Amino acid sequence: MLTAAAVMYALVFASVDATARGAGYVLVRAFVLAELAASAFWQIDRFYGGVFGIHAQAIGALLLYGFVFIVVWFAEHCQFNREARLDVTGVQLAGAFAIATATFGISNLSFVTTDTPFSGRFGTEILYIRTLVDLCGYIALHVQLRVQNEGIARRDANAMAQLLRSQHDQYEITRRSIDEVNRKHHDMKHHLGAIRSERDAVTRSRMLDDLEDSIDRYGDVVRTGSHVLDAIVTAKLARAREHGIEVSVVADGGLLAFLRPMELTSLVGNALDNAIDGALTLKGEDERMIRLAVFAQDDFTMVRVENTFDGILIRDGDRIVTRQLGPGHGYGLRNIETAAGAYGGTASATADGRWFSLCVLFPSHPSAPTTA
Repeated sequence: MLTAAAVMYALVFASVDATARGAGYVLVRAFVLAELAASAFWQIDRFYGGVFGIHAQAIGALLLYGFVFIVVWFAEHCQFNREARLDVTGVQLAGAFAIATATFGISNLSFVTTDTPFSGRFGTEILYIRTLVDLCGYIALHVQLRVQNEGIARRDANAMAQLLRSQHDQYEITRRSIDEVNRKHHDMKHHLGAIRSERDAVTRSRMLDDLEDSIDRYGDVVRTGSHVLDAIVTAKLARAREHGIEVSVVADGGLLAFLRPMELTSLVGNALDNAIDGALTLKGEDERMIRLAVFAQDDFTMVRVENTFDGILIRDGDRIVTRQLGPGHGYGLRNIETAAGAYGGTASATADGRWFSLCVLFPSHPSAPTTA
C-alpha cells in the first residue's frame, strides 16, 4: 500500500500544477476515493459472485468505476481553481491526512482482527463496513475542502470590500480637496486685485511669493469630464509625483458615466495604484512613466493603464500576482476584473519588455451591473 501511495504521489505531482503539499492533499483524496471505488465494486461482485461470467464482471467494473468517478467529478469540479497553482497549509494537509488514516484504518480493521468492537465477523458484513466507512471518509474530505474554500472566499470578499471602501474614501477626500481648490481660485481674484493695486515693487514681490506658497501644495487638477474620475486621477498624480513618476493622462471621463462611483474608484484607483507600484521597481526616476487613456474604440470603451517596470512578473498559474506581502495586497486585479465583469466588460494584462499594460474593455452600451 505504501508503494502504491508513493506511485500515486509521483503521478499527481507530475500531472498537476501544485506544490509538494498540494500534491499530497490531492493524493490523500485520491487514495480514499480509490479505496471507496474498489470496496464498492468488491462488495457488489461478492454479492453476485458466480452469477455472472467474467465478461459481465468486467463490464460491471467499468460501469461502477465510471459511475463513481463521474459523480465525484460533478461534486468536485467547482472546488478547485484551474487558474491558480494548488497549495494548502500544513494544517489543512494534516487534517486531510488524519481523516484518510482513520478511514483506511477503520475500514480495513476487520481484515486484521475480528476481536474488536468495531470489527465485522462475517464476509458480507466486513465488506459493507469497509464501503460505508470509505464513503463517510470521502464525504468528510469533501466537506473539509468546501469549508476551507468558503472561509477563503469570505476572507477574500472582506479584503476586497475593505480595499473598495478605502478607494472610495480616498475619492471623497480628494473631491473635497478639489472643491477647496475651486474656492481658492475664487479668492485668487481678490488677491490679484490687491497685488495690482500695490505700488511698492518690493511689497508686491513679497505678496506674489506668499501667494505662490499658499497655492503650491494644491498641485494640478485633472479635467476629464467626470468629477469622480477627476478626483481619483488627481489624487494618484500627487502620489506619483512624490516619487518622481512622469504621468500622462488622455481621458474622456464621460465615456465611463455608466459606472457607479464605487466601481469607478475601484477600477481606476486600483489600476493606478498597481501602475505606481510597478514603476517604483525602477531605480532611476527618469525611467518611471505611467500612461492613462480612456477612449472609444469601435463599439467599445477602452480604459488602458500602462507603466514601465523592471520586467519581473510573478504568476500563479495564468494569473499575475502581486510581489507585495501582507493583508490587502493581491486583490487589486481581482477588484478590477469584478468591476469590469459586472458591466459585461473584460480585463487583460500584458507585458512587453519594460512596459506593463492593463486594458479594460466595456461595450459602448453596457448592461446593468450584475451581482453574483
